[in-house]
Amino acid sequence: MIELPSDLAADLVPLSWLLGVWEGTGVIDYHAGDRSFEGEFTHRVSFSHDGGDYLNYAATAWMTEGGAPLVAETGYWRLVRAATDADAGPALLPASAVAAARTADDVEALRAPTGGFEIEVALVHSDGVGELYLGQVRGPRIDIATDAVVRPAGAKVYTAATRMYGLVDGHLLWAWDIAALGGELASHASARLARMP
Repeated sequence: MIELPSDLAADLVPLSWLLGVWEGTGVIDYHAGDRSFEGEFTHRVSFSHDGGDYLNYAATAWMTEGGAPLVAETGYWRLVRAATDADAGPALLPASAVAAARTADDVEALRAPTGGFEIEVALVHSDGVGELYLGQVRGPRIDIATDAVVRPAGAKVYTAATRMYGLVDGHLLWAWDIAALGGELASHASARLARMP
């Protein structure tokens, strides 16, 4: 059973099953040209909120054998909705109107014809790569694909990705496909994580 925090913004209810700290293991299996990457990794993911209409996301991973660190990520997950004068931004610009508390009916109005809710996910990796994902949350499943990938001049080639997250038997399962190092979009990694107490 998922308990919703009393201060959870209405816009976060469709994503609320993600809240918490998750830990577990996964496997890497990616091939690009004549290069092959395989192995098991340990993964820690945190979804939290601070009263806003977005989830805070942080993740770290390291190779299980030897403990070599892999890329860390941080970012924000939110339902797609048009910004209004009652929203702050861009940058440090304050809202120019008073926001009315959003309700379950306001969120329900965002439901897509497919039955899910459109979401956007902005992530930054520790190697400087930034990703904007678009997709949908449908119950306890999320499917997202990159709309944009931005990388520093010195970063390795990484051009696209898709991710799937699902809540299965109380565990967070995810799969991540990437197009990197000149390879086409292909399976890259997957993991099974348990919610920490």
